[in-house]
Amino acid sequence: MKQAILITAYKNYHHLEEIIHCFDTSFELYIHIDKKSEISDIELTNLRKHDIVKLVEQKYKVNWGGFNHLKSILYIAEQALKNSDNHYFHLITGHDFPIKTSAYFLDFFKDNTLEYLEHFSIPKIGHADNDNMDRIEYYNFYDLWNYKIHKQYEKIALAIRLQKRLGFKRSISTKMPKLYGGSTYWSLSRECLEYVLEFTKKNKFVLNRFKYTLCAEEFYFQTVIMNSNFADKVANDNLRHIDWVARNGNNPAVLDETDYEKLTQTNAVFARKFEYPKSAGLINKIKSFVNE
Repeated sequence: MKQAILITAYKNYHHLEEIIHCFDTSFELYIHIDKKSEISDIELTNLRKHDIVKLVEQKYKVNWGGFNHLKSILYIAEQALKNSDNHYFHLITGHDFPIKTSAYFLDFFKDNTLEYLEHFSIPKIGHADNDNMDRIEYYNFYDLWNYKIHKQYEKIALAIRLQKRLGFKRSISTKMPKLYGGSTYWSLSRECLEYVLEFTKKNKFVLNRFKYTLCAEEFYFQTVIMNSNFADKVANDNLRHIDWVARNGNNPAVLDETDYEKLTQTNAVFARKFEYPKSAGLINKIKSFVNE
């Protein structure tokens, strides 16, 4: 039985190559690359040459925060499920890196009966939770405008302010399941991921309600899974090491060599966020034990 690594990316061809080299033939990689990416056709061809890379596709234009990121995740998940040998699935981005050996992955997930998915209820119990509800109750036009372009971000923010000023809120149908949120990144069994895809086919209205939601991928899988029979099998842990204290010009922090000891001691199987040149030294240190 194999494990599938699902990757959404938009840059850093070299880092994608580094990720690929961490895995052997017991794994398959499925990669969606943003249509806006500057990764060249030659580099795309080079990625496809690896035997364990089964898909490299640019199906969607993915803006940060936009609905198309969720659609790209569902797409590569569907493609990975076509191989019945794939029994466990790990979602990462092109800014992540494995911090366990292939042997560890194979041993840990071989007979694992848990689903690894960070989750919390929406509204978040004990919190004001205005931020999460704003993401769902107002139209967030991240697919229309690129958040990372300052003038376009101003348009997104203005649209939210106008909706609040007018007292407008998007309704949430009583037919919708209870809402949950959490981290985008997860490790799920074949049975669980098949359930999500089958639910999506049968309940298009649920998926469609997450259009214009900021980072819909941080709600959709949690909402579907936590309202299913798989909820009792969910460990509230995504097995990812992420430092949410801003550092190296980013939040979450861009990891560097000072993080090495933490990564050797954590139970996480992936870490993020890696960016060059800040993370280059750390990557080399991780490779020294991941590729044992």
